[in-house]
Amino acid sequence: MDIDAPEKTAGVGSMIAPQHEPATAADTEDTKPLHALTPLAAAALLAACGGGSGGGGGDGGNAPPATGTVNFPTAGFTHPSASTDAEAARFLQQAQFSSNKEEIAELRGTSYAQWLANQFVRYQGITGWNWLEARGYGVVDSNNYFFNHYPADFMIWSQLLSGPDMMRKRIALALSEFFVSSLTSAEFTWRAHAYASWWDTLARNAFGNYRQLLEEVTLHPAMGYFLNTKGNQKENNNGRVPDENYAREVMQLFTIGVYELNLDGSVKTNGGQPVESYTQADVTGLARVFTGYDFDTSDGVRHTPVGQNYTIESRAFAGKRMSFNANRHSNLEARFLGTTVPANTPGAAALKMALDTLFNHPNAGPFFARQMIQRLVTSNPSPAYVARVAARFNDNGAGERGDLKAVWSAILLDDEARGPQSLQSTTFGKLREPMLRFIQWARTFGATSAAGSWKIFDLGGTADALGQSPLRAPSVFNFFRPGYVPPGTTLSPTGATAPEFQLVNETTVGGYLNFMQRTIERGIHCPNPAVPQAAWDAYAYDVQANYTPELALVADANALVNHVCLVLAADQISGASRTLMVNALNATNVTTASDITVKRRRVWAAILMVMACPEYLIQK
Repeated sequence: MDIDAPEKTAGVGSMIAPQHEPATAADTEDTKPLHALTPLAAAALLAACGGGSGGGGGDGGNAPPATGTVNFPTAGFTHPSASTDAEAARFLQQAQFSSNKEEIAELRGTSYAQWLANQFVRYQGITGWNWLEARGYGVVDSNNYFFNHYPADFMIWSQLLSGPDMMRKRIALALSEFFVSSLTSAEFTWRAHAYASWWDTLARNAFGNYRQLLEEVTLHPAMGYFLNTKGNQKENNNGRVPDENYAREVMQLFTIGVYELNLDGSVKTNGGQPVESYTQADVTGLARVFTGYDFDTSDGVRHTPVGQNYTIESRAFAGKRMSFNANRHSNLEARFLGTTVPANTPGAAALKMALDTLFNHPNAGPFFARQMIQRLVTSNPSPAYVARVAARFNDNGAGERGDLKAVWSAILLDDEARGPQSLQSTTFGKLREPMLRFIQWARTFGATSAAGSWKIFDLGGTADALGQSPLRAPSVFNFFRPGYVPPGTTLSPTGATAPEFQLVNETTVGGYLNFMQRTIERGIHCPNPAVPQAAWDAYAYDVQANYTPELALVADANALVNHVCLVLAADQISGASRTLMVNALNATNVTTASDITVKRRRVWAAILMVMACPEYLIQK
């Protein structure tokens, strides 16, 4: 298997830069591991801390418009703009992936609402699908790209770590953890292209309407395969019944949840018991609507891979909505959630009735609102916060339901997200997801792929990676449940949710520290056992950061620590923790005349200490 082949066929000019020489054991002194901060020492510091556009090479695309207009109400928000760099960094770390000094300055030059409006009209840049095509992964040859997962990993990392339009991508990533479809279990041809199209669908609809997004999700081939809508057929006389998987999950996870909700997200009760939002009869009825769909291979194009005696379909289906076959669609009456789809209703009309019913359900607003607040701002939003966002979902101020721009604005501009009182609260905030920490590092410190290939595989390994990788949730329930309460903790008695803590254990904590130590120092090196070492070595440490701004501060440990605390943690690191960090750095004398190796080690140590500190790990 030749993982280098796409670069030979891409032909996209500036996207392919000269690659670095592969790193070897005989590298220069400045690439050796930190002597003063081993994983054990970092772990000790982790405990001690408790006391108290970024980035990469562009993927092309048009330049974004300079400004947009605010087309939604902003009344009721009492923090219209950032008055300090820390406030700006805090907002940016909720709204996108990073907050370097340039991004902070841009935000401070305008209001929060105007900044959001500008993001809503910005150009997305190259799509995931087009990136795969440009890199040559659409070629049918002996490399069998049509039946491999890893091109999709390279695609999604390139999207997340580089290029313009960070807020759109941040929102798309949050949506991928709500409307979950996982690359890990995809076993069909052109799966990488299907998940590039899936990502593009989430990104394209991120600032659109929830109803449209719900339809796109329902008919997408990646979701069709993942939750069995693909190939789902009507009942017959032999006992076959429609598959109920998507019907159940679209209600339970994508729209209304299992219990009836008040506007503030609290559960409705009857006689002290929660009121269920749907029954098995609703699942059975709704399942009939999702019959008759399959991959759209109507172009009839088939290919014979080089040296093989079989043919495969064109990749076009992976980027198109599933097709509908009326002969496989149930014509029985379908009853669910108080809606009746009459017998013999055409498939498109039945689908519209079903999705409209889900979209207009009173649960949709609070169910979606609470989970999106959890993804962007805090694990335990107050009922009032949920209610304010849900109200904006229900009506954006101009009579439109499901306007996602209004939802994101309500989440990010709310006084609970912006007000200083939340910083003092012991119940506000969220654990940063491991993959978000990694993306933030890359964006903050200008990581680039010298070859333009972003060959980063699945980082879901727990012992030596992140324990999490985008588009690779282990199940439809995501990497963690929104209602997860860490057992045996101070959160348990109150039932306070902390979803991301479902990823935390002794192995993942050590794996994260080890991974980030290597990555901060040398860049990315995550070889895939399925790929011959000789092929992989050409891309070892291809993705590396640029620490030029940090090296300019390196002789002043206090200034360096303060800078890193701002851009990574929005100044949410206590004075006691900063003192520990500065003292650790000053244990080795560094001046402007010091060797570059010594300077780099100080920068690496400062970044790792911040990224290992609980005050960074908990984002407020």
